Amino acid sequence: MPKLCVNIDHIATLRQARRGREPDPVLAAGICERAGCDGIVVHLREDRRHIQERDIYLLKDALKTKLNLEMSIAQGIVDIATDLKPDCATLVPEKREEITTEGGLDVIKGKERIEKAVERLQEKEIKVSLFIDPELEQIKASKEIGADFIELHTGRYANAQGKEQERELKDLVIAKDKAIELGLKVNAGHGLNYQNVSSVAAISGIQELNIGHSIISQAVFVGLEKAVREMRELCI
Repeated sequence: MPKLCVNIDHIATLRQARRGREPDPVLAAGICERAGCDGIVVHLREDRRHIQERDIYLLKDALKTKLNLEMSIAQGIVDIATDLKPDCATLVPEKREEITTEGGLDVIKGKERIEKAVERLQEKEIKVSLFIDPELEQIKASKEIGADFIELHTGRYANAQGKEQERELKDLVIAKDKAIELGLKVNAGHGLNYQNVSSVAAISGIQELNIGHSIISQAVFVGLEKAVREMRELCI
């Protein structure tokens, strides 16, 4: 079974709606850990729309599991990451106008800049993952620039239905197999929820699932600890 890492960005989204102190992402992380998650994921965006620098430093000190920092390759963000030294840095594409990350990182197009960011992070002994679409050429390019992990973007699978979803699931399996063949470790995430996660969790060789929005949404109704436990049960 894959490990479950919980993205708590939207705890911070709610806090930032009033620019106050509540709810506290650090407290939320502790609840997620108590519920049995294997790590915490946060995305420090350039526009600081939810997670703030203060949050990531407090999380680094407080977590008993591990911290996965999602981030762009902007120099200022890379500077912060090399100072913070999270357990893992996941490089993602980032557009200020987007509501959420809309697709995978184009490693082929941005190869030179991405490679420099990977090198800087790895010099600080930070494991680096690239958030990419399940495409073989992107996987090959990720290997070429020295990434430790890839995270397969599961958005197309999550948004599909019926036969189309079955095809997208097969594409994830093919991509996973190719990545492992090349010596990359594989995570997956984006758009996974309580209805669609089981099929992805059943793919042998995926190490971690990174899930946030659906867990935080469920927590509104059942509480955060129960929401995490329910998702973890579906990953078994």
